[in-house]
Amino acid sequence: AIHDTEFLVVYTGAGISTAASIPDYRGPNGIWTLLQKGVDIGHHDLSAAEPTLTHMALSALYQQGIVRHVVSQNCDGLHLRSGLPKTAMSEVHGNMYIEVCKHCVPAREYVRTFDLTERTSIYKHTTGRRCYRCGEPLIDTIVHFGERGKLRWPLNWQGACQAANACDTILCLGSSLKVLKKYPWLWQMDRPPKKRPQLYIVNLQWTPKDKDATLKINGKCDEVMALVMKALGYELPIYSRSSDPIFNLATPLHPAEAVTSSRPSLIPPPEDDKELDIEENKDAVVTGYDVRWNEKIQGSDEVNKEFR
Repeated sequence: AIHDTEFLVVYTGAGISTAASIPDYRGPNGIWTLLQKGVDIGHHDLSAAEPTLTHMALSALYQQGIVRHVVSQNCDGLHLRSGLPKTAMSEVHGNMYIEVCKHCVPAREYVRTFDLTERTSIYKHTTGRRCYRCGEPLIDTIVHFGERGKLRWPLNWQGACQAANACDTILCLGSSLKVLKKYPWLWQMDRPPKKRPQLYIVNLQWTPKDKDATLKINGKCDEVMALVMKALGYELPIYSRSSDPIFNLATPLHPAEAVTSSRPSLIPPPEDDKELDIEENKDAVVTGYDVRWNEKIQGSDEVNKEFR
């Protein structure tokens, strides 16, 4: 089915990240399941996770032109770290590594290398930092249950809707679909039944879309995707920190901002593992005036190193 598709979109849920030791929500040991049983869920450091086999497989299939768009309910940032470009995905519940200034037009994004949700919660989204351009408070991008996400990026609902309109095949991986089922446009339910996208589901448990699926596999995403890649004849890429785009995208904290976070940061790859491209990075030099610290930024090597 993947081989023959003309336009494949993938909907992913927490089940694709369980192999990275991130708990899902509704599985036997999921967060909601344990909470309903009165079990302490403990503390989970999501920044300790790395992209799984499934994340890397989807990234590879995108590079091959097979996967056209990924709609993810996960906020763990692992799709970004697998190499999927921003425009190829819709992180409809946000990304824990991205904070935004919604006062700038367009909204200005800051990618960090740590979980920036330390001080945020439902209806309380300010991170304690301010925009480097206008000085207004930055907010996280997380969409909690009961909230309606309004940010264009990284939610990218426009891209999700366009992909759904164009697709002929939908692959759902590791999602209970209990949230996504509420968005009929993602399933093209206004089309005649015979013209709706073919639906394939990989999930360990029942989903409300099972009855509509051409095929449902009750299996683990990594095991299924390993077989898929082998059947398609594609080499499965292995995650490497040296190729993780987050380290090139990230903006370091100013020293005065160090007190705004106590979360551990991702450890960058050794300098000799990086392939530094000066031509590609030269536009990242920060120039102008930093409204937070009343400092003139000239783009010198010293300042560029600190702010880039």
